[in-house]
Amino acid sequence: MVGVVLYGIGFFLHQSDVANSHEYINGLIQADPTQFYGDYVSDAYISFNTDHDAHMSHLENLLKNRPWAAFYVPAYFAFGIAASALFYLCIQFVANAGWSMVVTRVMEGIASFLPVASVLLMVIVVGSAMHWNHLFHWMVPELLDPESPQYDIFMANKAQIWLTTPYWVIRCVIYLVVLSLMVPVIKNATRKLDENPGDRGLFSSLYTKSVIYIVIFAVFSAAFAWDFVMSLDPHWFSSLFMWYGMVSYLVSAVSIMAIISIYLKRKGSLPLFNDNHLHDLTKYMFGFSLLWSYLWFCQFMLQWYANIPEEVQYFEQRMAQYPYYFYMLVVNLFAPFLILISSSMKRRFNIVFAMGFVIILGHYWDFYNQIMPAAVGPFHNFGFMEIGSLVAIAGLFTFVVMNAISKLNLEAKGHPYFHESKIYEYPF
Repeated sequence: MVGVVLYGIGFFLHQSDVANSHEYINGLIQADPTQFYGDYVSDAYISFNTDHDAHMSHLENLLKNRPWAAFYVPAYFAFGIAASALFYLCIQFVANAGWSMVVTRVMEGIASFLPVASVLLMVIVVGSAMHWNHLFHWMVPELLDPESPQYDIFMANKAQIWLTTPYWVIRCVIYLVVLSLMVPVIKNATRKLDENPGDRGLFSSLYTKSVIYIVIFAVFSAAFAWDFVMSLDPHWFSSLFMWYGMVSYLVSAVSIMAIISIYLKRKGSLPLFNDNHLHDLTKYMFGFSLLWSYLWFCQFMLQWYANIPEEVQYFEQRMAQYPYYFYMLVVNLFAPFLILISSSMKRRFNIVFAMGFVIILGHYWDFYNQIMPAAVGPFHNFGFMEIGSLVAIAGLFTFVVMNAISKLNLEAKGHPYFHESKIYEYPF
């Protein structure tokens, strides 16, 4: 409720800027022209940008996008966390992992938010398709019309293969519906195994369903990264982007697993969870943080060094308009590396608990930097709307996940490897 109120206050204040958009935008341009035109305005730029009214219309659309973008960032982040939590759970089943059976119900609880997150994202899908917002610039029909002065040959080429509104909507609905339907499929399989411990047929069925979800997630995580985020910058392309985004919400999901497990341990609801299980969860927090950093650096370094305008512009915009862009490396790379590198640190409940929140906020920052520059450009701000939407969705996430966990049998005694998890001891 607090988040909704804060968002409402921010939305109300934002409408006054929208109502006086010309004066508001011109004032910002005069105060800091580099935010809108870069470090310099060349003769070539002037010759190609003579339509001031069209440019002002584009800036007004960016300004109007802010309420949508403020909601979009945490909604997409929560969706990715829930989907990757189910993926991580299925990996445990397919790998026949023993150590993690004590915490699998925590993973199921996090995955339970997936249908709710899908509904939240469906709001963005419908709003974009109905042109209630301008988040996805490529949806403007004039860009694909060869007779229009706004014709964009790059968009026309991409529209022949991928970026057309009807097919984009169909793909998005398929992502959201199929991934959401897999949640009860996996949860029902684990419940039946609990009710019939040692049943080889049910164990084999759980294995098969987990493999199916892993394959679905492998395909969909790449595709929805392109459709939901990369297409916000339709001229830009990165072959690493799907992995870069996937690792970002995967490390966040593992961090939430650790936070919830520690909380339940302290409340006496998860007594079998000990520092050996915590050590393994923290290893993944540490390892995925380094993997994210590796992918971020490879994406940045290769494109910056290549100096291709469509690729470099992606980073130039973020460095010019988002002065703290590189600071996210402090919380997403340096803090996890320096604090969690020690094996003994990975066993300390308080340290891991605190670092879990640091990593989650750091990767929210990452998705903010991915979405906001394309969605709102220079009109970004971490104000009432951004704080309100983050608090509201975080609160909804906490309620749904903890409510789901409260209805689960936290000890997966029907799984044949549960005893191995009970006696598991990491040797170092």
